[in-house]
Amino acid sequence: MSSTPLLQLRGTRIAYGAIEAVKGIDLELHSGELVSLIGANGAGKTSTLNAIAGLLSIAGGELRYDGEDVSRIPSHLRLRKGLALVPEGRGIFTRLTVEENLRMGAYCRNDEDGIESDMERVYSMLPRVKERLHQVAGTLSGGEQQMVAIGRALLSRPKLLLLDEPSMGLAPLVVEKIFDVIRTVAAEGVTILLVEQNANLALEFSQRAYVMESGKITLTGSGAELLADPKVRAAYLGE
Repeated sequence: MSSTPLLQLRGTRIAYGAIEAVKGIDLELHSGELVSLIGANGAGKTSTLNAIAGLLSIAGGELRYDGEDVSRIPSHLRLRKGLALVPEGRGIFTRLTVEENLRMGAYCRNDEDGIESDMERVYSMLPRVKERLHQVAGTLSGGEQQMVAIGRALLSRPKLLLLDEPSMGLAPLVVEKIFDVIRTVAAEGVTILLVEQNANLALEFSQRAYVMESGKITLTGSGAELLADPKVRAAYLGE
């Protein structure tokens, strides 16, 4: 593990007008890690991911990516630097075909051979996506839409992939497939920050995790440590 984090938040605050949603958090990821951020609804998890991606401005503190202060860099330029978000609710282009959605992920690239190679890689990981290639994306099932959203993000060749609630509203078998893909992407060396309502699944998958409550980080440790923590089990694992 390199000594310099790929992503580093220090005292980072996020506010909606006078309401502070994230209250000075410290969080970091090193290259190649899969780290989860768990907590109840309204804890500030999605706000944190959106701020990292550049969809929200930070109100204070630091936000560094790949050694650079990116807090004032717009989201499309963060994407060019390898920072991609799969948003909560998927955010696909419902009137475009599946193929058009995927190619939108590569809009900032001009290496045609590389794009075609990455399209084939997505097809091999997500065969259902290939089957639906010419279908209008808005007619897909929720699980298929989630696969398209992940595939689209991979077409940007991310160094850091932010995943916001990838299992939300999906059947257990589909969730299993989605997490197989996440595991494959992580094994290929992509760094992943995962926000996931299924805390048990997230912690089983993660090398490290952070627990967020009311806009603050209240606990951090390895996935295994937090899975075994009685407070975490009581609060998030239904025990």
